[in-house]
Amino acid sequence: MATPVVNTEECIGCGLCAELCPEVFEIQDEKSVVIGPDKCDTCDIEEAVDSCPVEAITLED
Repeated sequence: MATPVVNTEECIGCGLCAELCPEVFEIQDEKSVVIGPDKCDTCDIEEAVDSCPVEAITLED
């Protein structure tokens, strides 16, 4: 299963990923943080990755 990774240098803290996958992402200190990498089956993680406006989220094996 792929694990989401956030590039905090690229992240602008828009919060879209946290809205789409609140069990996986959370905004902390104005940046997205992966809080539940094992919860990706509870949401559409691909949508969160594809929706990031600055492409700061990747999926790694």
